[in-house]
Amino acid sequence: MVTIFGVPAAALYGQLLVGLINGSFYALLSLGLAVIFGMLNVINVAHGAMYMLGAFAAWFLLHMFGISYWWALGLAPIAVALVGVVIERTTLRRVAHLDHLYGFLLTLGLAMVIEGLFRYWYGSSGQPYAIPSALAGGIKLPFMFLPIYRVWVVVVSLVVCLATWLVIERTHIGAHLRAATENAVLSQAFGLNVPLLVTLTYAGGVALAGLAGVLAAPIYQVSPLMGSNLIIVVFAVVVVGGMGSILGSIVTGYLLGIVEGMTRVYYPEASSIVIFVIMVVVLMLRPAGLFGREKDSAANASPPIGATQATGMDDKWAAIGALGVVAALIAAPALVYPVFLMKLMCFALFAAAFNLLIGFVGLLSFGHAAFFGSGAYIAAYAAKVWHLDPLLCVLAGTATGAVLGLLFGALAIRRSGIYFAMITLALAQMVYFIALQAPFTGGEDGIQDVPRGMLFGVLDLQHPVAMYGFVMAVFVVGMAVLWRVVRSPFGQVLKAIRENEARAISLGYDVQRFKLKAFVISAALAGAAGGTKALVFQLASLTDVTWQMSGDVVLMTLMGGIGTMLGPVVGAAVVVSLENALAGLEFPITVLIGAIFIACVLLFRRGIVGEVQQWFARLSRVSN
Repeated sequence: MVTIFGVPAAALYGQLLVGLINGSFYALLSLGLAVIFGMLNVINVAHGAMYMLGAFAAWFLLHMFGISYWWALGLAPIAVALVGVVIERTTLRRVAHLDHLYGFLLTLGLAMVIEGLFRYWYGSSGQPYAIPSALAGGIKLPFMFLPIYRVWVVVVSLVVCLATWLVIERTHIGAHLRAATENAVLSQAFGLNVPLLVTLTYAGGVALAGLAGVLAAPIYQVSPLMGSNLIIVVFAVVVVGGMGSILGSIVTGYLLGIVEGMTRVYYPEASSIVIFVIMVVVLMLRPAGLFGREKDSAANASPPIGATQATGMDDKWAAIGALGVVAALIAAPALVYPVFLMKLMCFALFAAAFNLLIGFVGLLSFGHAAFFGSGAYIAAYAAKVWHLDPLLCVLAGTATGAVLGLLFGALAIRRSGIYFAMITLALAQMVYFIALQAPFTGGEDGIQDVPRGMLFGVLDLQHPVAMYGFVMAVFVVGMAVLWRVVRSPFGQVLKAIRENEARAISLGYDVQRFKLKAFVISAALAGAAGGTKALVFQLASLTDVTWQMSGDVVLMTLMGGIGTMLGPVVGAAVVVSLENALAGLEFPITVLIGAIFIACVLLFRRGIVGEVQQWFARLSRVSN
């Protein structure tokens, strides 16, 4: 048997082919993302849903109309492009003048709605799609069997990627597109139809995702989850290549696919995270990515997302609201199921910790589930294996969040805006894969039957009243810490950084140090929330570290009111209540959550508390 570096040649070449296949999909998808970001400055989180729609379009055409794969190669991307036209004209256009992070959140909501609906209609299991007869079979080589269809996918992907690059970089159409995005007003003055170019750009970008879906259908089963399982990896590919870099997306897509395939041969356990490890290394050496331009960093300096301007009544009403919340929590167990209230407090603290970053520093972390979930795992392990006091378990979760926050923050704060969000998302995905594979986490089963223990050796937390009091104490202390941070001189500097970072630098503040401190505090409190939640439900699971959990906490904060103290608490109460009320329904909760996400971004970006504050401010002005 022929071996290469101790591995059978057939296995090595087989994984090389798998890497090329994966790289082909990474390249096509990241190219579509790069086109949309480079031209529209929007990170299209719905890109995975568009990939899934392309695969389902091919499946529909074949099974409902008898239209073959060859026609689907053209018709399915066109259908996805038309969906993109509708999305751009009805939703994205309405947030085009806002911070580009709103586009990120809007497309996240769209992805949740689209994927949730298809999961409701077709379930989680995949639908088979046969390889066309002309591409069936393979070629027997001396060292491996080469499937014809997989070669076809690599060739088509490469041709399409190069053709797209040539159109954008070497034609008049591409020049017009670049001009329209770099200076829309001047381009309009020269007679270019900028709105039409923007629409066509978005449609073209999602059409590439639709084409990737058609190519993937015969290899992988057509499933509602196929896009969400791939899009996070594609985000990492885009970051490594350089945000908005067309050539970078193509080259890194193929290279990282091959690296991933080779890792499966020599170190299979690391194959799920190798791309994210490479991303970390690249960003440490070159923050703009391999093919990105350093001026991209300057492009991040946009106004803070959703920063709610404090009114003169903010402190007064926040104090009254805080006292009202504490009083309500003391009385609530007599009326509401205590476990529900404890869940609410855990997620309210989680949302408030997240709000410290987005509301008072202007940084959207889309990886906060890493701190919440890690805190949950460590607290659960400490309680079940080490038999520590419950308070020490929560403190262990808090310390874990802080340490991870220090590590992640040291890397992520080198960028801002959408780049910061992307980096935190990819880093959090590394934590997810570690939690999936690490022996102590229990894999897909998680850590179950976590004992609540005896607080200080005397108070049995198995008793509902005692556990409720403990959770309430953690919640109140956590909120008090946040209140003190925000109202301190340190908090005032954070607000100054949020409003005008360049001015804060000119005044002599070490902005990076302040951001890192805020990140660590936020991560530590998220870890405390996760550790407390693990004791409440006696479980730490993969759900706690998924990117969907990060999406949930963003929604809680956005709905309640970014930049307010009580907003995250109110938002958490609404979301947790909705999840609890709809838990028994067959209709997926993700569809409703995604719809609320879209409504928040489009209709009331101040959130519930922000709108109430604005209303009181108007009343105050009228009365004066």
